[in-house]
Amino acid sequence: MLKPTAHIAEVHSGKPFAGGLNLIFLGPPGAGKGTQAQMLIKEFNLPQISTGEILREAVRQGTPLGQQAGPLMAEGKLVPDEIVIGIVNERLTADDCQNGFVLDGFPRTVPQAQALTKALAAQGKRIDKVISLEVPNEVIVERMKARGRADDTPETVLKRLEIYARDTAPLKNFYAREGSLAKVEGVGTLEEIYAGIKHAIGR
Repeated sequence: MLKPTAHIAEVHSGKPFAGGLNLIFLGPPGAGKGTQAQMLIKEFNLPQISTGEILREAVRQGTPLGQQAGPLMAEGKLVPDEIVIGIVNERLTADDCQNGFVLDGFPRTVPQAQALTKALAAQGKRIDKVISLEVPNEVIVERMKARGRADDTPETVLKRLEIYARDTAPLKNFYAREGSLAKVEGVGTLEEIYAGIKHAIGR
């Protein structure tokens, strides 16, 4: 089984959720979901599960699934869904996930979401809330422009936002049908946005 390590799931002091709370964070590039996720995991002592990190860790530990993923990652190829979901599922059975978790960067497609639902059901779990940070495109463009990075031109940013909307809209529809999607206004102060997230999860 994939063992959690400090750089994958940093242990934070905080009050754990009674009964656990399993979350997915969605948001376009520049929405600030990383910052908000960090505030949440610190307050409530939830591990943040990053797909890229657990894939690399599975390869490092030489787990059976990691051995399958390693050569593909080394060649820059996409790791098949069945391997990714297997590695995610292994990680979600770890002790530090028993009071909940925050999934970052997964699922990215409806088939991945369906596989995740099935895998969690086998553990007697489910996704409780999918937090979707809603930020208008023009606000994202202004935020990215303020960062001053060479690759953050308005055209490039809008292209990334188009791809996000195309790929994520079906995912949002899937979780809306499941009854777990919560749209949160992503414009305002950090504290205002965080208050919206806590309201969405009933805290």
